[in-house]
Amino acid sequence: MFEEMELLRQKFTEAIAAADNTQAVEDLRIEYLGKKGSVTGLLKSMKDLSGEEKKNFGQQVNILKNEITESVAKRSAEIKQLELEKQINSMPEFDITAPPVLDRGSYHPITLVQRECEKIFRSMGFTVEDYSEIVTDYECFESLNIPKHHPARDMQDTYYLTNGQLLKSQTSAAQNAIYKKYRKALIEEGKPIKAIFPGRCFRNEATDACHENTFFQMEGVMVDKNISISNLIFFMKTMLSEVFRKDIKVRLRPGFFPFVEPGFELDISCLICGGDGCPSCKHSGWLELCPCGMIHPEVLKAGGIDPEEYTGFAFGLGMTRLAMMKYGIADIRDLNSGNLKSLSQFTGE
Repeated sequence: MFEEMELLRQKFTEAIAAADNTQAVEDLRIEYLGKKGSVTGLLKSMKDLSGEEKKNFGQQVNILKNEITESVAKRSAEIKQLELEKQINSMPEFDITAPPVLDRGSYHPITLVQRECEKIFRSMGFTVEDYSEIVTDYECFESLNIPKHHPARDMQDTYYLTNGQLLKSQTSAAQNAIYKKYRKALIEEGKPIKAIFPGRCFRNEATDACHENTFFQMEGVMVDKNISISNLIFFMKTMLSEVFRKDIKVRLRPGFFPFVEPGFELDISCLICGGDGCPSCKHSGWLELCPCGMIHPEVLKAGGIDPEEYTGFAFGLGMTRLAMMKYGIADIRDLNSGNLKSLSQFTGE
């Protein structure tokens, strides 16, 4: 039996040296160390040996098993190193005399507008937050004063997942988490909550020149004592004048949103047609850009904030539509088209 084990060792040594790829090494490991492998077979053959012989033979089998294990690991590492060197050597040489590549692409127009808005709001003391695209029903609806079976849910056709969660249909889904994150600083230190949280939203909508099923918003909130609508208007007009580098004609009209009271629609004069009317503005001359209003007391309560002591405003800025107005993009569907010819004209600083 010891002779059989020695022959097995010699056979493995020759086979592992000849193995030239990781799969061949793995096959050898299974052949020798697997449940039905050669080394396992040696252990099973010990049943006819005496007690002392079993002890000596078992020790030698374990030594052989360890040798094979180490050889397999060593050969596997050698082959991986050889494959890496082969891959490196096959790469084309870098020509340092070649001219630089100037066409490096460009940022997406929505990215450009988002970064610009973030810069503007940071300069006004707002923090920039990030939030998940997959949220719970509580985050997207119930914490925003929209209970189950509320008719306001019909205002947006939501994508639900099989686990009960959903793709957020509005950046407002982050409001509750933001209030809970900063309420201690608000209450104990008197620091107002001032935050924006941009993100991608999803709604099962029929697409046209001004509607898409995937779009970008930027939610913003400010909570403190004695916050009023005038604060909301100031921040919105400041932001728009900075983005467009000029005064923008806006209008504020009543609008219903369960999480604000009172609620408004902030529209801007369509910059595509100059207010004359076109498909982008549904031929009205105005483009709905920013649903907004004073945060509903129930929403503040859900975030752990006393509405008797604190007030605040919230807005949902349509980043996609803002990009359309800034860059003169007549059809919202161009932004998600992946058409490089159409998108490459927009470059960042």
